[in-house]
Amino acid sequence: MAAVSIRSQLRFILNGRDVALSDVAPDQTLLDWLRLSRSLKGTKEGCAEGDCGACTVLVGRLTPSGGLVYEGVNACIRFLGSLDGCHVVTVEHLAGSEEKLHPVQQALVDYHGSQCGFCTPGFVMSLYALWMENPTPSDQDIETALQGNLCRCTGYEPILRAARAISGYAGTDKDPLIAERADMIARLAALRDGARVEIGEGKNRFVVPASLDDFAAVLEASPTATVVAGSTDVGLWVTKQMRDISPVVFIAGLDELKTLAVKDGMITIGAGVTYTEALETLSQHIPALGPLITRIGGQQVRNMGTIGGNIANGSPIGDTPPALIALGSTLTLRKGAERRTISLEDFFIAYGKQDRQPGEFVEAVHVPVPAASEKFAVYKVTKRRDEDITATLGAFRLSLAADGTVAAITIAYGGMAATPKRASAVEKALIGQPWNEATVEAAMEKYAEDYAPLTDMRATAEYRALVARNLLLRFYMETTSGGAPVQVSRYEAA
Repeated sequence: MAAVSIRSQLRFILNGRDVALSDVAPDQTLLDWLRLSRSLKGTKEGCAEGDCGACTVLVGRLTPSGGLVYEGVNACIRFLGSLDGCHVVTVEHLAGSEEKLHPVQQALVDYHGSQCGFCTPGFVMSLYALWMENPTPSDQDIETALQGNLCRCTGYEPILRAARAISGYAGTDKDPLIAERADMIARLAALRDGARVEIGEGKNRFVVPASLDDFAAVLEASPTATVVAGSTDVGLWVTKQMRDISPVVFIAGLDELKTLAVKDGMITIGAGVTYTEALETLSQHIPALGPLITRIGGQQVRNMGTIGGNIANGSPIGDTPPALIALGSTLTLRKGAERRTISLEDFFIAYGKQDRQPGEFVEAVHVPVPAASEKFAVYKVTKRRDEDITATLGAFRLSLAADGTVAAITIAYGGMAATPKRASAVEKALIGQPWNEATVEAAMEKYAEDYAPLTDMRATAEYRALVARNLLLRFYMETTSGGAPVQVSRYEAA
């Protein structure tokens, strides 16, 4: 690999000003820096874990095609080191002057969308991001955009009325981010000097690799470093668990990890592709994955979190691994210049342990598209529908023979074991049998051979065992009734 130049400054744009920092801790959050170092107090700390949305800001980044996209993110769990080459926009930047509010802000005033006001800046930024992406959103679009914003005193209906009021707002020539877009693209492009960023020394050090090859070299040389993509999990290690994550390698800006391609019935997803970026493609080719993705956190989390990260951290309650295992997905792992491909199912060895060598990382996941004759479904069970951690998640892929017997079936669960895990005994009891209620009820007795779930704050062991059995029955009923899926939201029912 050719020599890489090294820069000891983190460079980005804050609202309209260039920022260059050389003294940044690996675990310094954007929220703390905004409030403590820049006195931008409109961005609030509520939960410090990416749930309430009071800290929402926009981060603009250049796309691989040369465009510029702005996304709402949670500043409380976004690390400052991940922002090299980005445009950070806070609520203070929206209004043209202190005397005149931005139309999004004015709508919340006009429709009484704020009482105590603590959450209001976050709602403003989320609605602003929605308006820039979709100036005429439907009610469902609005509700989806606001999944990650919580208000404890206003009530959501006035906020929804304000959101509807700005639909179709035509003052784009005066909007700061629209009017300045061409200039901002040029400014951000000028920040891309092809250099690796290295700040700090020894253990108190972080690196922003210059390229994918550079990342491979950096991680091979520092195999104990914490790799941070979206920080939707690692951020909580810092804010809630007070863990030391140094040294850190930030990879959110690597375009080479943002590949997304469909070829010969296979979807290849780069490890840096976010849930938001993958949603359209996955929904088009594997429709059952769309509703799953839109229940992963709020929009801010989906804008930051990556499918590769969801796999690599090995959580037993990660939402995508059970579904991807049921689909027969494989992983490309890379160490230095060497690559290997393994089954996703085999990647998970035990709690906190994956089949990944020191210095090796997940580069891509390859997801087979089910055949038209196959039936595939995934069900997520939580205490509340939106923005909640999984208690149990089941994924099912079924192929029936011409005589109605089960030719093949793959069943995988999260939240039932120390890792995402197949229901092998249940599968064995179903294969070759008629796909009917008697077969399914008999197979349900085999769950005890596959899983011994734990009791924790999300659910009891007894509840998980019962839900797992009932999800198989639900899958059977939905695949044989010919009707719509069991209602889980008014939009899906419609």
